[in-house]
Amino acid sequence: MEANAGLVAGSHKRNELVLIRPESEPRPLNEMNGRDCHICGDDVGTSYDGELFVACNECGFPVCRPCYEYERKDGNQCCPQCKTIYHRHKGSPRVDGDEEEDDVDDLENEFQIVGRVRGNYLRETEEELHDRINSGPSNDEDSPPRHQFRPMETQFPLLTNGPEADTIDPPPDRRALIVPPPSMTGGGKRVHPFPYSTETSTVQSSRSMDPTKDLAAYGYGSVAWKERLDSWRQKQEKMQVSLTEGTQVTGKADDSDFGDGPDLPSMDESRQPLSRKVPLASSLINPYRMLIIVRLIVLGFFFRYRLTNPVEGAYGLWLTSVVCEVWFAISWILDQFPKWLPVGRETYLDRLSLRYEPEGEPSRLDPVDVYVSTVDPSKEPPLVTANTVLSILSVDYPVEKVSCYVSDDGAAMLTFEALSETSEFARKWVPFCKKFNIEPRAPEVYFAQKMDYLKDKIQPTFVKERRAMKREYEEFKVRVNALVAKAQKVPEEGWTMQDGTPWPGNNIRDHPGMIQVFLGHSGGHDVDGNELPRLVYVSREKRHGFNHHKKAGAMNALVRVSAVLTNAPYLLNLDCDHYINNSKAIREAMCFLMDPVAGKKVCFVQFPQRFDGIDRNDRYANHNTVFFDINLKGLDGIQGPCYVGTGCVFKRQALYGYEPPLKPKVNKRSCLDWCCGPRKEKKNKMVASTKTTKNKKNSKKLKGQQLPLYSMDDIEEGVEGMEDERSKLMSWYGTNFEKRFGQSPVLIQSSLQENGGVAHAANPGCLLKEAIHVISCGYEDKTEWGKEIGWIYGSVTEDILTGFKMHCRGWRSIYCMPRRPAFKGSAPINLSDRLHQVLRWALGSVEILLSRHCPLWYGFGGRLKCLERLAYINTTVYPLTSLPLVAYCSLPAVCLLTGKFIIPTISNFASLWFISLFLSIFATGILEMRWSGVGIDEWWRNEQFWVIGGVSSHLFALFQGLLKVLAGIDTNFTVTAKASEDDTFGELYEFKWTTLLIPPTTLIVINLVGIVAGISDAINNGYQSWGPLFGKLFFAFWVIVHLYPFLKGLMGRQNRTPTIVIVWSILLASIFSLLWVRIDPFLARTKGPNLQACGINC
Repeated sequence: MEANAGLVAGSHKRNELVLIRPESEPRPLNEMNGRDCHICGDDVGTSYDGELFVACNECGFPVCRPCYEYERKDGNQCCPQCKTIYHRHKGSPRVDGDEEEDDVDDLENEFQIVGRVRGNYLRETEEELHDRINSGPSNDEDSPPRHQFRPMETQFPLLTNGPEADTIDPPPDRRALIVPPPSMTGGGKRVHPFPYSTETSTVQSSRSMDPTKDLAAYGYGSVAWKERLDSWRQKQEKMQVSLTEGTQVTGKADDSDFGDGPDLPSMDESRQPLSRKVPLASSLINPYRMLIIVRLIVLGFFFRYRLTNPVEGAYGLWLTSVVCEVWFAISWILDQFPKWLPVGRETYLDRLSLRYEPEGEPSRLDPVDVYVSTVDPSKEPPLVTANTVLSILSVDYPVEKVSCYVSDDGAAMLTFEALSETSEFARKWVPFCKKFNIEPRAPEVYFAQKMDYLKDKIQPTFVKERRAMKREYEEFKVRVNALVAKAQKVPEEGWTMQDGTPWPGNNIRDHPGMIQVFLGHSGGHDVDGNELPRLVYVSREKRHGFNHHKKAGAMNALVRVSAVLTNAPYLLNLDCDHYINNSKAIREAMCFLMDPVAGKKVCFVQFPQRFDGIDRNDRYANHNTVFFDINLKGLDGIQGPCYVGTGCVFKRQALYGYEPPLKPKVNKRSCLDWCCGPRKEKKNKMVASTKTTKNKKNSKKLKGQQLPLYSMDDIEEGVEGMEDERSKLMSWYGTNFEKRFGQSPVLIQSSLQENGGVAHAANPGCLLKEAIHVISCGYEDKTEWGKEIGWIYGSVTEDILTGFKMHCRGWRSIYCMPRRPAFKGSAPINLSDRLHQVLRWALGSVEILLSRHCPLWYGFGGRLKCLERLAYINTTVYPLTSLPLVAYCSLPAVCLLTGKFIIPTISNFASLWFISLFLSIFATGILEMRWSGVGIDEWWRNEQFWVIGGVSSHLFALFQGLLKVLAGIDTNFTVTAKASEDDTFGELYEFKWTTLLIPPTTLIVINLVGIVAGISDAINNGYQSWGPLFGKLFFAFWVIVHLYPFLKGLMGRQNRTPTIVIVWSILLASIFSLLWVRIDPFLARTKGPNLQACGINC
């Protein structure tokens, strides 16, 4: 795939394909050969022996001596290519870490023969010893001269190589003898003074052992030897401890993958599991579960009392409150029981490297395609998207395994040009990040963080290079800002590219598909000449009359494009404002997905969402800590968390609608079988037939879910009995896969490859043409894209629906919470924006609730677990809570205005149920905070915003969803912005008018009016009326305290509220109060005095 070859635009239906070449050709890289240094470009030079200087004996990466000595002294002291520690060469100065030997000051003499005469004498001694060992002692005068025997050369340096201890040749009993392995000596039992070697090896002298010296001088019994032995013992003990704790090896690794090398501890550790489940301590979780049961019992007695004790004279108030309380109890059960089995996860990145990245071999980690989606550059600034892309390109993962696809669903030339600038800046930014191992790798966040950036940095050049890189980034920001300023005024004739060609996306609703490869195999190198990950710009085709399905359709287009161009088996989905905060995030996910046993059933790994730029008090619960640290952690112990839209690594085969591999069922013999013998075959056949009929019925219910997952590599050609199976399988694929995946043979072929990959012989031009085909607007017609494959259509919250379909097929997901957050993004801290965000989520839940994918009836007979279904039901029905919540928050004002209450006068015994209920509610929250680590302030903010969002966003979402699904009316709410009042958190105090503000404001006003009316009435009626008033006042204050963050945001920094809000709120409160006084529905009506009983003058 050639980078910077030009923008490819076209439409498959119109049979158009245009290649728009850039004005300037890409800058060619300097051709480097084996004699040029790949760091500075100078000649490598020669060593002291006159041969080509080779710095690394492992891979032979060309490095000149000055760069080699600089890397050893000031750098990482390892080879830039294979990361092998540099050993000291002859004539180079010593550095910390070089092995020291007694009486040796320079390695110039360690591996050199001292003197020609000395070398000849040693060679003759060696020949004589070789004679005696092979021929035995002989006194025959006719024996051939000793010089005709060829000395055995050495391949490995001996621990005793070096200069002689004294100038007199020691006797044979004082010479060190090394026994080579049998494989090196042809299986004989000879003993040589030198190990066997090839002919190309250099002859090295044996070093004498002086008995007066300590053996540590020669490497035997030294501290290094003891440390090596101790480390081996510690690794063995560690493996034994891990096995006893339950972290047993769950899979059998192929012995051919791990050779029988000398490093047995590392080999054993590489076969250990890549992750483990960490259950919570019983002292934390058992009291929590017991309290849930106690709370259920208390709820039963509470409702028994409420139903059997109606309020005389206020049946309407009593019935309304009971109905609301019953719904709240049902919502609590749906939310509580999925948190019954919370677990933690622990990953072992070192084991992942040992298993899939053995030293000296190419990496066997699976490739990953990363998706970044953006629509409107005016709402999603290009600089934010650029930082996300830069963090992806510099991730700690093999560069040839990473491909970044940016979806521009708005076809904006600003996004295209900003991405072009980003690709150029990445050539400098990526090597800087990897050289100094900085975190995070988004430049805007890295240079803005207030911390000691010199911590753990030991390279002297770091400060200088950091300043230079910061200057480069500031210049990059200026260029991007210039593009943004230029894009503010659109020319009448539309945008044109550098070569004068009109921009294909001038009409954002009618334009061809566009693909541009900015970084790829050819041209995708940084300033050091190292390869960079792929970077591809994609804008799908849009035409009038087609339903493009918004973000879900754009994501499915990226799935098809990446399947044609790279076809990585795993996909990472990120929003344009979510950058990679932990460079090892992909490796964390691979510890679960690439596990040989447990990873086969994992469809995706979800990371928690963390946010930057939120006020210290988190007024509107933007962090959403309770959901991410409690709810999703609880789901991880059942069948896995739901998909939350970003920060998720998928398995491509799971997105294609395949089902996970099933374990073979083992027929367990019952006690009756042991006593009476096994059953007859006829009965077994009948049972098997009934099971198959049931499976057929279930498969009809779950259309498109029960699809077998095959690997074409498993069906061998030429083996007897396999050709028929292959022909049947191919005929099945040919008839079904075109209906499922569309009319693209390249896409269908890629879907059959379980391990991903693209054929090496594929023509890049043909692949780009096919990629244009799969993003055409009519490609999904009469296929299962959006129905059973990819992101599922039918809701604005396509993430919940997509994860739900996967779990129904039997897949499980994993919740990964590394210590350093994997991804970070931005959240709206403004009140109006936050309410609109919650409105969109709630609207998507209502759409799922009213669709065929509702968890109340969809997927029965599949593999969705009961507690997981409860969680999905709670995810879809929670907007319905807005109706009882609004009614319940209005009851305090009604009670204060009418003088009635929702409960009758209670006895001391009945009050115990109310007190027990309140105590169980608080105790449950305290224990949740205890096992999850969530702070009490975060828990209380979540409770407050649950009420705020419930009486505003959820209420509007319910009515808007009903209008959209039942009547086909799509209602939008407009937001107008005002100027900011603060530089740091100006958006927090910025007011934006929206109709979502009316219901909470009305509730606050009527409750305040009710409090004033209640207190005034108590003052007029005397002391006896204060007792019943306290319960009503507590009820009203409960509502106001929960709505306090909304009231604070409404007032703004200087307590200024727009006139329109005050007018609407007073108007609605007045109308409600007057209407209430006129109707008075909850009080018993009297028809007047009984004239017959008391007379006319009564």
